[in-house]
Amino acid sequence: MDFDYTKSNGSLEFSKDTVFLDTIFSNIGSSTYTLKVYNRSSTDISIPTIQLKNGDNSRYRLNVDGVGGQLFSDTPLYAQDSLYIFVETTADIGNTDTKEFLNTDAIQFDKENHLQEVQLVTLVKDAIFLYPERFLNGERETIVLDIKESGEEIKVEGFQLGPDQLNFTKDRPYVIYGYAAVPEGKTLNIEAGTRVHFHKDSGILVKENASLYIKGELSEDRSLLENEVIFEGDRLESNYSDIPGQWGSIWISKGSINNKIEYLTIKNATVGILVQGDNNLVETTLSLKNSQIYNSENANLWAKTAVIRSENLVLGAAGNISLYCNQGGDYSFIHTTIANYWKYGFRSGAALLLDNATLSGGSSNDLKRADFKNCIIYGSNPNELNLVKEENSAFNFYFENCLLKFKNKSENELYNFENTAHYDNILLNLDPEFTSPIQNDFMIRENSSAFGAGNLATAQLVPLDILGADRTKNPSLGAYEVIFTE
Repeated sequence: MDFDYTKSNGSLEFSKDTVFLDTIFSNIGSSTYTLKVYNRSSTDISIPTIQLKNGDNSRYRLNVDGVGGQLFSDTPLYAQDSLYIFVETTADIGNTDTKEFLNTDAIQFDKENHLQEVQLVTLVKDAIFLYPERFLNGERETIVLDIKESGEEIKVEGFQLGPDQLNFTKDRPYVIYGYAAVPEGKTLNIEAGTRVHFHKDSGILVKENASLYIKGELSEDRSLLENEVIFEGDRLESNYSDIPGQWGSIWISKGSINNKIEYLTIKNATVGILVQGDNNLVETTLSLKNSQIYNSENANLWAKTAVIRSENLVLGAAGNISLYCNQGGDYSFIHTTIANYWKYGFRSGAALLLDNATLSGGSSNDLKRADFKNCIIYGSNPNELNLVKEENSAFNFYFENCLLKFKNKSENELYNFENTAHYDNILLNLDPEFTSPIQNDFMIRENSSAFGAGNLATAQLVPLDILGADRTKNPSLGAYEVIFTE
């Protein structure tokens, strides 16, 4: 059947007058964005041309009602109907000193007197790309990430950082494909303000006798975090800003010591930091200060038989456990906020899990110490503390001046909150009144039960909170001092 169409006369309407394609890295394709074109008239029309203004020189790609291209002729559009145009872009910043530029173009509808345009705008950033070598057979370089108890090697795509790649600076962001391994005997130094982005299933592996030193600093702007070091995925579009599991983990291998992290933000990983200790429980595996980890698909911080010293730490939402101290170890957490408000479905794990068992069962390791002082352990589940003890090894833990959520009754002596060998000055099931816990904002206000509940002697060990506020007079629990509203 033939239909009669009237040529459009410049009266098309659009869902937006400018399509902003967010920010992308050089040579990494954008997400797909949608523009709707409306024919509000009572007449079936034909759009003579739909094209990109820059033609063959355009960095954009169009798909009009399922057909890809840059120029479309005589596109029909029924009366009171609409059509979809999908827009993507990939741009090369080129061999210039420019660190970012605006990639612009326009979609043109018809010509001359009936010409209508919708603008296209994308910010393109330059970056330093680190990735494994591709061999002639098409396969990529691999490294051994871990060894199973059976002796089987776990191999992943990855590469070893070279001598000239062991100092990350804030000059340009880094984009890592696969696992970047810090060689034995070397240290990866990351300066304040550095941004590191990871592709799917990518991360950093700190090998035996290697170290990671992250030297972030306090920022003046809490939204920009200009001096913090930030680890996140390589998709910069706004709809990826809080999607968990976009990349792998920071993996600190057994035998790695003297890892130091200050003012680091980790978000949207699978496991934020995985720390494998060597069970000697003598030298510090990881010192972790003034940092925050949230939106990890599995766990934010998972430590196995490790030695961790931490202060002013925020561990937010995770798909299972926010802090997992596993297979024993030696841990000290001062002024830490552990708060799991996972919003992506059911969560079986508690915000905090301590155990001294091995994954395969049948054996255990000493939990030499697990001290939590002036801390908050809370979340959206009834019980946010889980203690699993194997009788054949030590299981030493102590909570002092902590706010804990544990609402279900338990006959297990481990949860006897009156036992001063394990618990002292505990606030049980009192709402900490976080500012916006679903958004991983765990600042507190003056109506919080955590306000002024800290032990002063402990607070004086960490005299400033994670934002640099003084806490030596009337210390609150957790990483944040109270905010006073006028």
